[in-house]
Amino acid sequence: MKERYDFMCEQRVDLEDTMAKLRKIITDMTQTMKEQFKEKFELINKNFAEVFKELFGGGNASLKLEDENNILECGIDINVQPPGKKLQNMMLLSGGEKAFTAIALLFAILKINPAPFCVLDEIEAALDDVNVYRFADYLKKFSENTQFLVITHRKGTMEAADTVYGVTMEENGISKLLSMKLAEVKQ
Repeated sequence: MKERYDFMCEQRVDLEDTMAKLRKIITDMTQTMKEQFKEKFELINKNFAEVFKELFGGGNASLKLEDENNILECGIDINVQPPGKKLQNMMLLSGGEKAFTAIALLFAILKINPAPFCVLDEIEAALDDVNVYRFADYLKKFSENTQFLVITHRKGTMEAADTVYGVTMEENGISKLLSMKLAEVKQ
């Protein structure tokens, strides 16, 4: 019985030590995550303001944590002021302004660590023609570090593309892929 008791006591001590080590690891990881999140959040916020101004041709934008003391679990407020309008929450924007703001946020995140490849599916569908051209120009500029595959029906976006692919169905049930390389016109 004594042998069994001593063995169980050793097991309990081992478990308590392991639990303490795991709690310390979790605490250290949580602190590291908070530091890294705060650092990247500030960088994204800075980039967001810059990209927003560039896409909208002015205005202001910022991201704000709802609870600075609980940054890993709190929400994020997106405050924007398009040119000529007062500062407002995103919920008060038109559909096109919301889409353009979301595009600005996407590019603000991509600026930190550009992905080699990015698929955008009708991301600019809610934009008016003027903003489609702004989006296409920004996309062209941003494509130095990232290759974009854009699914779209918008003429302005297609005009900025290097290559356009289309699918047609000449015969019922038989799809055909078409591609066209677009050469830049030098003026």
